[in-house]
Amino acid sequence: MSHLLHVDASLAREGSTSRNLGGAFVAEWRAAHPDGTITYRDLALTPPPHLDWETITAAAIPSQGHTPAQAESVKAREELVGELEAADELLLSVPMYNFSVPSAFKAWVDQVIIVGRTLRQPPEASVLTGKRATVIATQGGSYAAGTPREGWDHQLPFVAHVLEALGATDVELIRVELTLAPVNPALASFADLHASSLAAGEAAVRARAGLTGATV
Repeated sequence: MSHLLHVDASLAREGSTSRNLGGAFVAEWRAAHPDGTITYRDLALTPPPHLDWETITAAAIPSQGHTPAQAESVKAREELVGELEAADELLLSVPMYNFSVPSAFKAWVDQVIIVGRTLRQPPEASVLTGKRATVIATQGGSYAAGTPREGWDHQLPFVAHVLEALGATDVELIRVELTLAPVNPALASFADLHASSLAAGEAAVRARAGLTGATV
């Protein structure tokens, strides 16, 4: 039975392109995996705690020696890591905020990366080794080659490196650009480019979610 973990990172409750595309992926995935299981983690509703000293020091001592604060931090971390370990497929819906990822998503990454457990050196398997990962990345502007802010994208390269570190090799990165064009007058001239990017993203989401069979 297939098990999808869907992590949503947008703060917007309505009108979010990343949430809408993530929802479209899930609907298509359900149709392709009628007996599958979906675990959903909304980082806006339940933001993970940022990595702190209690979490770091708790890993170095036996659980019976934990302070109440350390025990609570370990419990929160284990919930997030357990979701990732239990899933055999991962979907990340991540908007760009201030040229990078939302802080709640960075907190999630910091919680689930544990050297020697979720991240191991090859040939040992890491947590995403043999699992499929899909990233839906939305951006208000464009950071493509030749644009004024080429090289300012610290969102998608970061997410790609995280997935690589966690062992994923079957990865698809779906980017939708210029999401602010329909609402920001300064970007209105790029509305057609956004529409094309959105249409391509929607098609990629449907194709990716409908895939079945073994991952590589």
